[in-house]
This record gives sequence, structure tokens and C-alpha cells, in this order.
Amino acid sequence: CTSRPRRYLENIINSKSNKMTKEHRSSVAVDSKTVEKVTHVSGEQWIKEGLAIVIVGASGDLAKKKTYPSLLSLFNGYLLPSNVVIYGYARSKITNEQLREKLRPYLDGKAKSDVIEDFLSRCYYQAGDSYGDLASWSALNNSIMTYEQDLKVAKGIDKSNRLFYFAIPPNVFAETGKAIKSECMSLNGFSRMIVEKPFGRDLESCKDILHRLGQYFDEQSLYRIDHYLGKELVQNLMVMRFSNLWMENMFNRNFVQCIMLTFKEPFGTEGRGGYFDQYGIIRDIIQNHLLQVMCLLCMECPNKLDGPESGEKIRNEKVRLLEAMSPVTIDEVFLGQYEGYTDDETITNKESNCPTFAIIRCFINNPRWAGVPIIFKAGKALNERKAEMRVQFKSAPAAETLFGGVEVPRNELVMKLQPGESVYLKSNIKTPGFSSIPIQSELEVKYDTRYFAESSSSNPDAYSRLILDVLRGRSANFVRSDELIRAWEIFTPVLHQIDEENNRPHIYKVGSRGPDAADKFFVEKSGYLRNDAYIWEDGNICRRTTPEEQKSDGAILKVAFEKFATNGRIDLNGFIGAAVSSGEGFKTMAEAQTAFDTIDKDGDGHICFKEFYEFLDTA
Repeated sequence: CTSRPRRYLENIINSKSNKMTKEHRSSVAVDSKTVEKVTHVSGEQWIKEGLAIVIVGASGDLAKKKTYPSLLSLFNGYLLPSNVVIYGYARSKITNEQLREKLRPYLDGKAKSDVIEDFLSRCYYQAGDSYGDLASWSALNNSIMTYEQDLKVAKGIDKSNRLFYFAIPPNVFAETGKAIKSECMSLNGFSRMIVEKPFGRDLESCKDILHRLGQYFDEQSLYRIDHYLGKELVQNLMVMRFSNLWMENMFNRNFVQCIMLTFKEPFGTEGRGGYFDQYGIIRDIIQNHLLQVMCLLCMECPNKLDGPESGEKIRNEKVRLLEAMSPVTIDEVFLGQYEGYTDDETITNKESNCPTFAIIRCFINNPRWAGVPIIFKAGKALNERKAEMRVQFKSAPAAETLFGGVEVPRNELVMKLQPGESVYLKSNIKTPGFSSIPIQSELEVKYDTRYFAESSSSNPDAYSRLILDVLRGRSANFVRSDELIRAWEIFTPVLHQIDEENNRPHIYKVGSRGPDAADKFFVEKSGYLRNDAYIWEDGNICRRTTPEEQKSDGAILKVAFEKFATNGRIDLNGFIGAAVSSGEGFKTMAEAQTAFDTIDKDGDGHICFKEFYEFLDTA
């Protein structure tokens, strides 16, 4: 293991030399009495025990951008044991301090500086020649055992757990799992593995990946993470469905016209085109993220929704739903690809038919949903960033006759996952004033304004939620092996047909809503009726613009910019999204890149609002 000061326990255990602030130190889970005052997991045994977290692939982008920041969020919220220690494992030859310096830019601003420094002081690094390097894993195990032994002596804590996060590609799962099983398992606590997608690209490759880890760990130790299952609105689904009488009574084939699950991004595949070209939008988004969300939206109610037994019962219902779905056929699929997709230097096949846009119709053949179209729609380089669930109900009986031949809009329940969580029910009301014509408005809840407007807190990110679930032993929000197999059985036949027959996708412009023929396909397959007269606010989740702001081009550009900005700056993807949101667009990704490079005069990959405004104001 990279050399570490023998006094490291003074940073972890000894409160006198701990770098935490007094407020943070007094609130952290030092003992059960303190824990009970500050966190909802205080009564759970694991938080009173030792914990070593090992991030495999610690030098990669996923670990730096997602895993470590999510652990900081938990640490800052007192949701990790006070004596937690975090080890990174990878092949890069770096020291503990070099790892911390690499992590610091991704943590800055996410907590107070002294809390960040305390967190980083707990982060260590172990280099290995490979992910299956037994000697390196043995060295890491020795370091963790020293920590556990010192913890026992200093605090009397004689049980310690280990959590392994696989931020690595599937082709090294097997050697990593074998090494951990051989050299680095906890002797007296739990050892749990968090595994990232992709879980294969078809049924056979999925079974192969399941076997690679299944030969070393049982299902109870494996947590296959899909971060969409950690989003607030997804986790809210079961509460909304099964605790509201009206919703449960209307959620069936007698009232619902169609169900739509949508994912849209305003940027393309820059930097990962070579990877994406091996998978495409169906494998990357629809077969996993959107399908998982659909399962929770449409499944039958399990007989337990919370508590230790709920995880398996919820997952049983998801599998039952998937078993009621037939494999997708090619006539239920519409494919698109944005202009300039193959200009990406990392894509070697310049004749690639890889879809960057897709619409798929499925049916659930059970008594609740028989005949109701389930529509999946996903695409890149589109006109906006959005992920949502939308349920359109059937037309109100005899509505047109009752209201003098006026077309009465259908009700819709919309649950927006991003950007900005919100739920709204599109309902009909009387036109204000003397008219009695029905118009559509909404009953809505916006999380930002309803729950966080006057608070410094915010919704925890999906990864933080899911890592905490693993520590608590809650499996409901993770994908079980039989779920994966059944999901691939539904999609593999049509995916193979697309690949083998070289089905050509419809071409669409960057920044558009998708291919021209997509809307016709969508309406024919879903029976959806769009109410073009309805506008949900001004597209700004957080607040309404004032009439004076609406007259100002600068204010409109500012709203668009802030949707994609981090710390007052945007990168290329944010630039494309903000430009599209403000009414501008680009024909190709190359054109967008050229425009961005022109503005980014210092070449640091980011621009401020002034630069963005000056460019669009003169465009």
C-alpha cells in the first residue's frame, strides 16, 4: 500500500486532533447517543460499527465525478459512521496526497472547506498492477485490518464492515471479484458490492456478466446500481400510487389512454462516441433506465413497501410485470440518428446505423394494463434536457357534446425527473372571465419551491441515496439478476435484428425535436392527443419570469444559461443546451464545437454568462 502515516488514526478516531469543525464533530456518529440526535439511521447497528469503503477504479471519471462527491454528501450529512475510512484502488501509480489533489476540484463547493479536508484525510490509495493483483489486494486488506484493529482498541468497536464500489468496466469484474473474495473480505461484518452498468449488450453477454461475479458472491451481497432508481420522483412512485385512493382507482386500462417515458438530452456523444456506438440509445437508456422506471410505475402493489422484507417483495412484482411483456418486434420501433454523429473521431464505423433516437411501443399483457400502449422515447442532441413519466387519461365521456362541440383536452399526470423535480396534473377549468369554455391548467407540486425555497438543503443526489441504501441493506432500488435476464429477453431479438439487417435510422438536425416522421409514428402507436394550446409556465422550473423580464432578451438568455451552469460557468454540453433553450441551434455537433471554441478564448473548456450572452447577442 502507498505509504501512510502511522498517526492516521489520529485523523479518524481521536477527536482532539480531528480536523472537523466543533459543530460537525459534535454531531457525527461518535456514539449511539449522538447519532440518535442527528440522523434517521441512528437506530441501525451498522452506523455504530466500523466501515471501510473501497472504490475500485478510483482514478476514473465515474469515481471522481459521482462516487466520491456522493460519499462526501453522506459524510457531510452524518450518514456514515464517524470512523469511516475510504480506500481507492486502481492501476495508476499515485500517492495518497496525489489522489486527494485529483479529487479536490470535484468536491469544492459541495461542503464547507474544513469538512472537505476532514473527508479527504480519510481517503487513501492502493495501486495494483491489475484489478486482479492478489498481492496488492492483500496489502490493502492488511491496511484495512490495521484500521479495524486500532478501532477496536481505541473505541471498543469489534465489528467492521466493508463496501466495495465497482467503478470499472465489466471485462474486469471477474478478476476483481476473485481477488476480493480471496484477499479482502470482512472477517466479522458484511462485505457488499456495488456494481455499475452496462450489464451486457444482449441476453448472452448479460448472463456472462452475471456469472463473472455470481461465482464469487451471492445475490444478497450484490447491488447492481441504476441511478435512475435513486431519483426523488422515482422513489416517490410507490407512495404516490399506493397511498392515494384516487390514483390507484384510475391507474388501469379503463381510464388510461397511454403511458410515456421520455428521456431527452441537448448534446450528443462527444468524447464517448466509440463506447456509445457499441450500444446505442436503446441499450444505453431504454432497456435499463426507462424500463426500470416503467416497472415501478406500472407494477402491482406488493404486500410490503417498507422495512427489511420489502426489497424482495418489490422486486418480485417488477419481475412479474416484465414476464407479462412480449419481446419487442421491429414494427414497434422507430429509429433516428442526428446529423454529424459519425463525425466523432472515436467512431470508427462511418456507416454506423447506431440509433441516437428511438421510440418503442410495448404492451403489458395483464388484467390491469392489457391494450394500453407503453411508449419509450429517448434521444440525444435534441432541443432540451428532460426526463419524465407521463400518463394520459382517456377523454371525459360526452365532453364535446356537453360543452357545445368544443374539444375538451384530456387529463394528464406528469412526473418530471429532471431538470427540477415536479409533479403536475393537467386538469380542465373554466376559462377566466365570461367564457365557459374549458381550458387546461395544472395542479402541481414543484420540489424546489415547495420544499426547498427557504432552506439551504436540497434533494440528495441519486448516488448518495443508493449508497446509503446499500449500507442499510435495502435492496428494493437495485436490479436483481432475474430482472436483468427478463429485460434482455424482451429487447434482445429486436436489437439483433437491427444490427443484422442494418436498419437505417431517420436523420434529424441537432437541436430539433427529432426526426420529422417521429411525431406521426408516436401518435399512431400511442393514440395520444396533444393540446397545443397548453403551455406549462415558461419552461422555467424554478420560477416565473416577470413581464419585464420576458421583454428582455438578456433575461431570457440568463434563464437558459442558469439551467446548465455550475458555479456560474458552462461547458460544451451546457453551451449547446443553453443555446437550444434560448431558441438557437446548430446543424451539427462540429458546428457547435467550432462556436464554443471561438468563445472559449482561454481554452479551459468553460465559458461564463457574459461570453455566452455576447456570442448569442451578435449571432
